[in-house]
Amino acid sequence: MTNHDHQHHHNEHDHDHGLGGSHHHGSGRVLLISLCFTLAFAVVELIAGWFSGSLALWSDAGHMITDTSSLGVGAFAAWLAQRPASSTHSFGLLRSEVLGAALNTLFMLAIVVAIAVSAVARFLDPAPVDGPVVLAIGALGFCVNLGVGAILMRGERTMNVRGALLHVFGDLLGSVAAVVAGGVILATGWMPIDPLLSLVVCVLILISALRLLRDVVRVLMEGVPRDLDANSVGSALTSVDGVRSIHDLHIWNLSSTTRAIVAHIEVSRLSDWETIRPRLERLLAKRFSITHTTLQPEDRITARACRDGHQCGVTAAE
Repeated sequence: MTNHDHQHHHNEHDHDHGLGGSHHHGSGRVLLISLCFTLAFAVVELIAGWFSGSLALWSDAGHMITDTSSLGVGAFAAWLAQRPASSTHSFGLLRSEVLGAALNTLFMLAIVVAIAVSAVARFLDPAPVDGPVVLAIGALGFCVNLGVGAILMRGERTMNVRGALLHVFGDLLGSVAAVVAGGVILATGWMPIDPLLSLVVCVLILISALRLLRDVVRVLMEGVPRDLDANSVGSALTSVDGVRSIHDLHIWNLSSTTRAIVAHIEVSRLSDWETIRPRLERLLAKRFSITHTTLQPEDRITARACRDGHQCGVTAAE
């Protein structure tokens, strides 16, 4: 078999119906279940806010409705990620779950800004808060969000699910703040505790949102996965018998759960490639969780010519 015939080999474990499709199917299911619980509680808060005249509950209900929308975006993105590869999208639509996480993160940042503005307005113009109602609904909301968080934790930890968890985390902190605020208002009547705790919650949510956004941008920019070192991967590959050197090595995330690698492999004898290749793929899958591989074997002369025309050594997509 010629070098050209060997140019591209893709690991067969992830090709049948789009890479990682079953994982995205599971994440879509937990997102839909979470959506139902979140929407139901938003309706409860709207009714409670209407009966009590509580602006705080109306605001939180609006927050829950935006969370329902974000879960819907996440579920739709997870469904898109199951679509098989096509002539126009050769990798399928795996990146849709990353885009869904990006949209949800930006959505959450907008909510943080809105809550912060409202909190500052409350400081400047304090409004009465019905302590007992806020305390009761806050406690109920804590239980609901805890349950939704547990459901999401059982699904595949894709960036999409992490984005949804970020919203639930925000709601959970909001519920804790509501319980504390309701208790303080009941005990002391000090109304500023409500906006004060809202600002604390905003800071905590902002930190988590920025961390997730950083990971999303890294995937979209095709950076090396954060827990991998390209030089370590290259060294491991060259330790396999029959491999002389590695060059033009690129590692990136197709999605938050699927990693890919492209590399030129200089081997001692091209006739040994069918023996060397499975060993390289097993090493990549077992040690580095890289299951989508494109490895091109080269003899010494071809590799030298390639290095003369390109940058030598171990490189990685940044």
